[in-house]
This record gives sequence, structure tokens and C-alpha cells, in this order.
Amino acid sequence: MRKYIPNILTIVRFMIVPFFVYAMFIADRDYAAYYSLFFFVIASITDYIDGTLARKWDVVSDFGKIMDPLADKVIVLCALAGLVWMPPFQLSPAIFFIIFLREAGITFVREIYQNKGIVVAADKWGKLKTVMQMFGIIFALAAWAFLPEISSALITGVSIWFWLVVCITLLSGFNYIKALLPRRNNV
Repeated sequence: MRKYIPNILTIVRFMIVPFFVYAMFIADRDYAAYYSLFFFVIASITDYIDGTLARKWDVVSDFGKIMDPLADKVIVLCALAGLVWMPPFQLSPAIFFIIFLREAGITFVREIYQNKGIVVAADKWGKLKTVMQMFGIIFALAAWAFLPEISSALITGVSIWFWLVVCITLLSGFNYIKALLPRRNNV
């Protein structure tokens, strides 16, 4: 039974997404930050736990290699959309679109190679990208939830953080493509 727990946690993360989206974009603005923070933290914790358990119990699966990063991408992109288009942060839309295009492109390439029997798990740059994205989102949501006012300095700091995240996101994408190149020749 325990071999299924990491994948169940990944599925739970997918199930959290509609609640997060509701909280971020539709819920009463007085409580939206608290609910958004709550759902995003739960999703982040399940991400950490499922990865830890999969490695500890040596139950890494192709499903987990594909669906775990996809679950991360979905919740992160929803959160970034909120930080870009909803007050109080309203970060540059370029942050969202660059990260979205990288994630969509890598997901597309990953699907093509998976159909050929080639699965490449996230490397250290991909994991760093995910941690930085999640940390930045949790920080921004916590600031929105618990600070009485979001200063322009804080907005600038969060913006700088996410531009750094964009750089790491692009680097991890290039690194992923580089890891696939030698395998492409063997297909």
C-alpha cells in the first residue's frame, strides 16, 4: 500500500488546485489571502512529503516523475497568475508568461520523450526552481495575509525575487533539454 502514497499525495495536490484558484480569484478579498496561503502551503507540504517518501521507500514511479512536476506547475502557475493580475502585488506579466512558456515547453517535450520510453526526472536546478517558486509565493501570500499594508519596497523585493526565479527557471529548462540531447540520438 505504501508504494501508492506518494502518488496519492500528488493527486491530492491536483485536487487542491480548484480550492486555491477559488480562494485567489473569487473569494471575498478580506479572506482571500488567508485561504490562498493555506491551500498553497498544504500543496507545498504534500509536494515535499511525496518526494521524500518516494525516495525513502524507493517507490519512484514514472507516474510520479511526470505527474509530480505537473502538479507543481499547475499550482505554481495559478499562484503566479494571482500575483501578476490580482492586487496587491501585480507583478510584471512577463514573469508569468516566461515561466508559463518554459513550463509548457518542457511539459510538451517531456510528453514526447515519455511516449518514446524516455523519462527524465527533475534535476537539482529543477528542484531549486520549484523551491524558489514556492518560497516566493508563500512569502508573498503571507505578506498579503498578515501585513496591514504592502509597501512599494516589498513589492519591488518580491518582483526582484521572481525575476531571479525566472532566470533559474530558464536555466533549469536549458539543463533539461541538454540532458535529453544524448538520449535523442539513441532513439
